[in-house]
This record gives sequence, C-alpha cells and structure tokens, in this order.
Amino acid sequence: MYLGFDTSNYTTSVALFDGVKMYQEKQLLTVKNGERGLRQSDAVFQHTVNMPVLLERLNFQDTNIKAVGVSTRPRNIDGSYMPCFLVGKNNAVSVSRFTGARLYETSHQVSHILAALYSADRLDLINERFIAFHVSGGTTEALLVEPDERELIKNKVIAQSADLKAGQAIDRAGVMMGYSFPSGKILDELSKKSDKNYNIKPVMLGLDCSLSGIENKAKAMFESGESEQNISKFVLCSISAAIDKMTELLLEKYGDLPLLYAGGVMSNSLIKSNIMRKYNAYFAEPVYSCDNACGLAVYAYLKDKNE
Repeated sequence: MYLGFDTSNYTTSVALFDGVKMYQEKQLLTVKNGERGLRQSDAVFQHTVNMPVLLERLNFQDTNIKAVGVSTRPRNIDGSYMPCFLVGKNNAVSVSRFTGARLYETSHQVSHILAALYSADRLDLINERFIAFHVSGGTTEALLVEPDERELIKNKVIAQSADLKAGQAIDRAGVMMGYSFPSGKILDELSKKSDKNYNIKPVMLGLDCSLSGIENKAKAMFESGESEQNISKFVLCSISAAIDKMTELLLEKYGDLPLLYAGGVMSNSLIKSNIMRKYNAYFAEPVYSCDNACGLAVYAYLKDKNE
C-alpha cells in the first residue's frame, strides 16, 4: 500500500492506494461565519487535531506501507511555502521512520494533477506533454506539463489570473450573500435555479486573464437587489468565459495538446459542462478535483515503481 498526506490551507486529507483502488479520508477545516479564510496558525492547529482521527477512519492497521507521499509546499518553485504543510510532512516523516517505508515529497500542485489524471484514467499522460489547468481558491493557472526523470512531471506556468483567483471570486460572492466559506457548492446549486443568460467577454492580458472585475460587478448586483441565483450564475459564467478564452489562446500557441482540468473550481457543474462542450478535455471527478491526498499516494506509487 502507498500512503499519501496533504494538509492544504482548507482540507486535511489522507489516502491509501494499492496500485488500483483508492481509499481516502478528508476533513474540511472550519472557517467562522462571515470570514473569508483562515490564519495559518489556525489551519495548523486544525490539521493537528484532524489527522489522527482521519488515520483511524482509514482502518488499515495491518497494512504494509511500502512508500509515503506528502505535499510539503504549494508549488515546486523556490520560495513556495506555507506552514500548514508542515503537519502533513511531520506525519509522513514519522510513518516513514517507524515503518521503513520510502518517503517522497512533492508539491500540492503536482498532487492535484496526479489525482486528476488518476480519476480520468490517464496516468499515462505523465509520459508526454500536456496542458493542465489548476483552478482553486489560491491558484488560477495554466501549466505546461512535461515528463521529468526526478520529479515524474515538471510544470511551467504559461497563463494565469493577473489578480483575483477564481476560487476567491466564488468565495467572496458567497460570503457577501451570507453563506459560509468555502462557497463553491452553494453557488453551483444557486446558479442552476437562474434562467438568465450572460454573454461574458473576459478581460484578457495576453494569455492571462483578469478576474477582479467579477467581484466588483457581483457586489454591485447584490447592492441593487439582484437575486442570489443570478449573481451566482454571473460569477460562474464569468470564470467559465475566462478559462475558455485562456484555453483557446493556449491551444493556438502550443498546438493541440491534451487538456486536463484540476482544482476545486473545476468541479463546478456549469464551468465543467461549458468546457466539455467545446474541448476534448479530461476532468477529475469532484472527489478528486477538490483538495485531496490521493495524488500523493499515486506519487509515492509511481516513484517507488521507478526506483
């Protein structure tokens, strides 16, 4: 079995992978009503409390752990660091030392990509070039992904949001309307009740997009008495239009490469359906699109196979 740990800013997650079947447990961190995020000290505390509970839920006391994978940073670039990842790393190091299992460290972003590939049954793509979108509360990026002998895959940012991230736009709209953070699921449900059509022209800066206007427009709509359903649909349609345009421009520049969409925002039904209607793309199932440790268990498995 291969064990994965991920302690991102908003989810504690552990996963076990046997090379075919995945087992996972995760817990969203608690954010107080009206607030739009967590301090790192609060995230670290909640991860520390959650982790032993999740490991007990896995209920694999007699499992032979061959390798452990863990996310230790948001991205595989110099200076990428968040204290919350220390909780996962400390647990992974402890398991490795007490069981003799190999330990493999990578980034939260690589984990998202591998979880999405596993969910789409396309792990073979690690052997070729493709474009991956990582769209979440902290990241709205398009990545050129290529095979890497040491890291399995390496990625380079080729387009991104120049300001607000897609998940931030969603969560800020939800909190503004009185809903809890994170707000992705409630905006998804509200948008389905809107019969209004929005023809959005995204703000582009070359290959990059600008999303800050979405928050300003949503606030103006809210203050003018627009319905929550219409505000939700406007926000999601705006993000969808930006991702669509980024995709179109990137395919023009880099050619007809495989497309993969990962991150919690890409589990939204409206955005996903809009992209799927236009492009031959791969998506993770929602459970593998949101923050999870499955990609770390897959990383440990693939790295161990290559040793």
